[in-house]
Parts: sequence; structure tokens; C-alpha cells
Amino acid sequence: MTPDADSWARAALCLRLLLSAPGYLAGASIRMRASPDRDRLLSILQPLNMRRIHPSISDEQLFGGLDLSATLNYSQVIENKGILSDPRTMVVGMAERCGGDLAAKLAHQMDRDIGHCLIALDEGAEPDETLPPALAERLPFHIAPEGRMPKDWRVVPAGTLSVTPAAVSASATDAETLVLLAAQFGIDSLRVPLMALRVARVHAATHKRTSLEQTDLEVAACLVFPHRATRLPQAEPENEAPPPSNPETGQEAESDASSRMPEGDMLVEAVRALLPPDLLAGLVPAGTGRRTGGDGAGQKRKGNRRGRPLPSRPGRLDGRSRIDLIATLRAAAPWQPIRREAQPNTPGLLIRPSDIRLKRYVEQSDRLLIFTVDASGSAAVSRLNEAKGAVELLLAQAYAARDHVALISFRGSTADLLLPPTRSLVQTKRRLASLPGGGGTPLATGLQHALALATQTRSKGLTPTLIVLTDGRANIALDGSTNRTQAMEDAEQMAHVFRAHGIQTLVIDMSARPQATLKALAGQFDGQYLPLPRADAQALTGAVSAALQG
Repeated sequence: MTPDADSWARAALCLRLLLSAPGYLAGASIRMRASPDRDRLLSILQPLNMRRIHPSISDEQLFGGLDLSATLNYSQVIENKGILSDPRTMVVGMAERCGGDLAAKLAHQMDRDIGHCLIALDEGAEPDETLPPALAERLPFHIAPEGRMPKDWRVVPAGTLSVTPAAVSASATDAETLVLLAAQFGIDSLRVPLMALRVARVHAATHKRTSLEQTDLEVAACLVFPHRATRLPQAEPENEAPPPSNPETGQEAESDASSRMPEGDMLVEAVRALLPPDLLAGLVPAGTGRRTGGDGAGQKRKGNRRGRPLPSRPGRLDGRSRIDLIATLRAAAPWQPIRREAQPNTPGLLIRPSDIRLKRYVEQSDRLLIFTVDASGSAAVSRLNEAKGAVELLLAQAYAARDHVALISFRGSTADLLLPPTRSLVQTKRRLASLPGGGGTPLATGLQHALALATQTRSKGLTPTLIVLTDGRANIALDGSTNRTQAMEDAEQMAHVFRAHGIQTLVIDMSARPQATLKALAGQFDGQYLPLPRADAQALTGAVSAALQG
């Protein structure tokens, strides 16, 4: 069987076990892009009566909330049920963008072990775009078939289980086998062998067995462990002396924990055969990689129109704010009996100004990194090429974080926008490599162009961040005259304007020795000053990244 066909066979086995006991196994993650193959795979799960959940679902939809019509009719708080009120199968689309708050809520419900089943659709395009760790740790199966679906691929239904999985007996040796096997592959979460034990029980129940066999343990280990492994098991030395015998019992002493595993070598080899090929190159367990996209990297802006909902707050109607009707009724309902006694002839619900609750939202914008590079003659003499290499590495990090980047260069008496805001890494590298050097240093003019771009993009919802690479030897003023004193005064004036606009700024000193004037200019920006270290571009990248995150 080819590797692609083998991956589809494992997917069919996972689906068969999941259909047999969805509430007992708790779910699976499916890492596939939207395609007819994924649609067919999901159609097999239709008997589970799935309910789709969007990553931005509200708490009222999840946990329930106030039943408005019933509350108005009976003048008392009556709540309706949410999606999580009863055990059900939930499907989370774009699960790689699931926020930490929603992941924690879903994980808490799964820990209650009341029969919820979660199908997480992972559509990440990059290796680090994965499920939140809280969800990945609680889902036994990771379905990621390779290649096209075979024409004869199908899932054989298990039918009604005559033996409930919880009734399948497992010995202490079975549990110890799975725990020791997980430890050998670097899996440090105790949830994983527990999930593997459940999978083994379901597999035994589908074959009408009341106790676990070696086959059940092997299937469970092959389905649960490979995508979570972080290392290969250590091979025992071939010339190792046999353990000493006990003279009283005549039995050999146990050398280590792995010798107690029944047919442990077969289990290890079965899991080893399914490990990804890049494990030794630095494997990141499924669902534990750092997520770099989805939530944006810009500023969080609170408002009352759009964005992620926040808890409502008391307030008064001003014609612009949006009233949270449910929260308002929730605040007013407990006081209705008292208010009805005071105003018995007033019809309807009695609402006071203190009951008013206003909606709030938080919206996180994308970040725009505006690289303003000094390409003058003095900068070229110092380390312009090294600065180019550092910026190129920073651009790669910005691309991974889904930041927008823009490139402005200044030399002679003018400044040019070489690249408008974009996410194209290839185009940015091409423009940066062709950046020439020579001429005067119109620092203020470069800052003026950067300010215009920052103001324009901020009005479009981006959060601009300025990164200035210069040697600080400004000699061209804003009016184009060659006047070093006036040029520095103009640059300081532009720095005050950036500070007034609240634009985060990082000034990188490209000169051979740190310049006190440039450090003072960074203080005018109320930004950070970073002298270019005498190291390679990789070291500079780490320093700049730490400064931006600090």
C-alpha cells in the first residue's frame, strides 16, 4: 500500500471509531483545505447531527442567555439553552484561527466528560498555523490524509455496539504499556495515553470483545501517538550485558520500564513507521505550534460598532452607542415585582436609566511596518548592505506574522516610496536588493514621506510602526537646502509630529559608532534606539525583534 493510500486507510479507521462512540472519544481534528475530498469525508459524519460553530461565536450562543419573549410575558428572568447545554457534535470551521478564549471554553466543556464531540477543521496553510494547544491535546485523532482520495475509499460502518466501550476491561499492564510508549516518543501529557486507552476500548467494542488485546493497543497507538511524537525512541546498545539473575528465585531482574511492555518492540516499530519524515529536523507536535496569524498584530481598538464583542457596560443613550437589549432586560427583570408594586397601573416592562447596558466591541487591526532606509553616501560607506540583509530577515518574519510592509528610501534631496503597503515578500526583497546608495541625507524628507503614508494607512484601519535605518548625519533640510543644523532641526520637528500621532518608532543606528545625536532623536520620537551591532544580520534581526516586542 502506498503512503497516500495508507493515510486514507487510517482516516477511514478514525472515522469508523468516531462514528461508533463520538461522545466517548470526544472528537478529531481534520487538517484539510476546503475541497470535494473534505466534503465527502464530512458527509460520512452526517449521522452525528453536527452543529457548526464559528470562531467568533458569542457566549450567549454557546451557554445560553435570556429568553426575551418569555421574560417579557412572565416578568421574570427565563433563560434559553445554548449549544453546549446538551451533549452534541460541534464542528469548528477555520479552527486554526480559534482564539484562546473560545478554545478554553470548549476545552472546559470537554473536560466535563458529558458526551460532547468536537470536529475541528484545520485549514492552516503554513506548518505553524495549527489548532490551539488546549483543543489539540483533547482530540485523540488527527486526520490529515495525503494525496487524492482513492476511488475505492469508503468507511465501513461498525453498526450498533453490542459492548459499551466503558465496559471493556483493561488491565494495569495495558495502561502501563501505553504510558511507557508515550514516554518513549517524548509525549509528556497524561491525557494522551488516556485517550489512547479509550480508542483501544472502542476498537475492541467494535469487534465485540470485552477485554483488550494486543491488536487494540497497536491500533490505538498508531492513531493517537505519531502526530504528537517529539523524538525517536532511544535504541538499546546491542552489546549490553544481560541483567543479573536473582539467585533466590532464578528469575532475571528487570532492567528498565520498557522491558515490562508486552511485545513493546512491535508497538514502538508500529508507531515509528508512521512518524513524519521531518521529526529529527525539529518536530512541532500537532496543535502546539505558535500561531502567528489570525488575531492581528496591531492595536486593539474599542468601540460600539464592530469587532469582537466585549461584556456590556452601564451607560446612557447618546444617539451613537448601541444598546445591549438582552443585558438591559437581564438587569431590569429582577426589579419588576418591586417596581410593579410602586406603579401598578403602568403597562409593560418597567425599565430605569440605571438598567441601560451598552454594547462594546474590540477590533484588532493589522500592523504595517514602514521601513525608512537611509541610502545616502555616508550610509553606504558604513553598513548599508548589512542593513539590507537584516531588513530582509525582518521581512520574512513580518510575512509569517501577516504584517503589511512598506519601503521608503531617502538619498540626495528626495525620498521615494519604493514599495507601497503589501504582503508580497518576493516583491519586497526585489526592491530592497536594487536599492542604490549615494548622495546627501534628507532625513526629514524621508520622515515626512513616512508620516504621510502612516496617516493614510491608519485611516484605512492599519496600525503603522516606523523603523528608521540611518547613520543620523542629516545634511539636507526640508526646503532642499544643504544645511546640517537646519536638517537636524527639521528631523526633530518631524519626530515630535510622530510622537503626537502616537506612532511606535524604532531607530536603528547604522553608523560605525553609536551617535549621541541619533539616540537623542529617538528620544524625540519617544521610541526605541538600537545601535547596529557588530554582528551578522541574524543577530541584528533578533535584537530588532526583541525591541519591537518589548
